[in-house]
Amino acid sequence: MNYIDLRNATFMNYQSFTPPDVLKPFIRYFWTLESAGADDQPKTFGAIVDGCPGVIMVQSEKEAFCDEQNKRLPEIFLYGQTLKPVSFTSAGNVNAVGICFQPHALKSVFGFDAGDLTNGCLDLTQLARKHDGFSEKLFTAPSAKDQIATLSGFMADNIRSNTRQVDETTKYALAQIVQTNGNISLKDLQQKLQLSERSLERKFNQAIGISPKLFSRICRFQESLNQMRKSNFDKLSDLAYESNYADQSHFIRVFKEFTGFSPLEFIKQSREVVENFPQIVK
Repeated sequence: MNYIDLRNATFMNYQSFTPPDVLKPFIRYFWTLESAGADDQPKTFGAIVDGCPGVIMVQSEKEAFCDEQNKRLPEIFLYGQTLKPVSFTSAGNVNAVGICFQPHALKSVFGFDAGDLTNGCLDLTQLARKHDGFSEKLFTAPSAKDQIATLSGFMADNIRSNTRQVDETTKYALAQIVQTNGNISLKDLQQKLQLSERSLERKFNQAIGISPKLFSRICRFQESLNQMRKSNFDKLSDLAYESNYADQSHFIRVFKEFTGFSPLEFIKQSREVVENFPQIVK
């Protein structure tokens, strides 16, 4: 479920959209974020580790997103697995369209090894050169919904022409890890699939961009974050226990590794307007 911090709703207008049925195996959801007021002050957003690649498109009268080195990012970029929290800065109001992919989408949609884009991003228009008129149609679309429709068509075209789909064994292993929130014995999974540890790791690195062990850790962390969003705990130690962490200290270490904050700091210093993409309160 998407989470919107109502403290931010006065100037951030967020919506999520279910993809067409043909894209559901590859895309979790589309999202839009629009500034809804006169607040054009610089804003900093943090990207939380979530195990999913995606696309972000930002259109602004001022500069678009800049990374932590103040390098301007492409107007629309495709990003891979992120292994540590990163931040982006917007010079003013934000009008963005995004895609949250399924974990295997880089290979399933675009046909390249996901590991090639881990901790990185690239200009999506570079991948769209063979699609005549795509960029112009996307950037001149009259509304965010029209942009989503253009992106949907582009993704469907790529899927149809892609000959490097993820194999069923990897899809099964991925589904088992997701369904158990990362709480599955990888050794048992390897035995069931009759794969060695190295073989499963190689398949995951190609299809997902990270190892199955790291992906399991991210799934477990994301489940604990979901429980935090719902306030389904009285004490952090209860949340740590319910999420199968050894103790509260272990949970805090993992939480800080994937968000950049301790759980209490995260609650106080961020406003999660878009799921896994909070605005950092300065």
